[in-house]
Amino acid sequence: MPSVSVIVPVRNEARSIEHTLRLLLTQNFPQDQYEVIVADGVSTDATVPIVRRLQGEFDNLKLVFNPSRFSSAGRNTAIRHASNDVVVVVDGHCHVPDRDYLKNLSAAFATSGADCLGRPQPLDVPEPSLFQMAVSTARGSRLGHNPDSDIYSDQAKFVPPQSTAVAYSRTVLHRIGLFDEAFDACEDVEFNERVHAAGLTCYFAPSVKIVYEPRNNFKALFYQLSRYGLGRAKLAFKHPNSLTLPALVPPLWAVWSILGGLISLFVSEVGWAWLASVGLYAAVLLAAGMVLGRSQPRGVGRRIPLVFVAIHYGFAWGFWKEVAKQFAILGRRASCPQKLPQPIRS
Repeated sequence: MPSVSVIVPVRNEARSIEHTLRLLLTQNFPQDQYEVIVADGVSTDATVPIVRRLQGEFDNLKLVFNPSRFSSAGRNTAIRHASNDVVVVVDGHCHVPDRDYLKNLSAAFATSGADCLGRPQPLDVPEPSLFQMAVSTARGSRLGHNPDSDIYSDQAKFVPPQSTAVAYSRTVLHRIGLFDEAFDACEDVEFNERVHAAGLTCYFAPSVKIVYEPRNNFKALFYQLSRYGLGRAKLAFKHPNSLTLPALVPPLWAVWSILGGLISLFVSEVGWAWLASVGLYAAVLLAAGMVLGRSQPRGVGRRIPLVFVAIHYGFAWGFWKEVAKQFAILGRRASCPQKLPQPIRS
């Protein structure tokens, strides 16, 4: 079976890093066949002391430093220190479900023959709050994530790599290079876009599921989704074909729901259309809350509509913010064209 390098890009993960690393470092997998490489992005909490203490217990734990702080740069720093057949990314705040994770990962590579692996990434946490339950439920629905993504699937199959690939053979890294360090969000999607363009294969393996912790309040969720929106907009400028209709729906809806309301103050025909659409949106969210919340503890259902608002408008805010930034950059370039080098005169 292939040997594995686990790369863990972190910054200020003292609350959860020891739990995550201990699960990774006590796997039912030969210790000489895997390594765990933590890339620290200038943490200001106890993350680094915790990792150094664990290094005293585990010989296959490495610590490298990422002065750029971005996760993309942290991934690259760790990859440059990796020495095994395949590389898998595990974030510092993830929950590794069991101690067969690496054995399942290595076996999936061996049996599928794929260039990379995708995995389910559901949201869960021990003893979640009602808001976290609502986030987990909403994000797993068709209204809460891009329907082109397979991250909430549970079927083993070959899939497009863009939204799911997290583990890569050395062939992939040699073929397409490293992560684009200009990205602070969606760097994985950008990398996987190049994987797809290169014609490399991705196998979706439910046996290598990783569980993420849902955000615990509206502000944190809005910020998280705004970063996703920012990354998707930047991705669209670099890879125009990556922009799909589902990714455009939240930004376009946000524009209509705000500008349409302003225009309706002066144009009554627009006002009726705006009221009808906003009413329909509210009705859909309330119905989704009732349907999705039926099997959840009391209080989860009424929080689900609020979660959808944070998801849709957070994504839209980040998307349009990055679009404005990219057009400003293009405008500056247009107004200050680069001068061609002058020939050397003898």
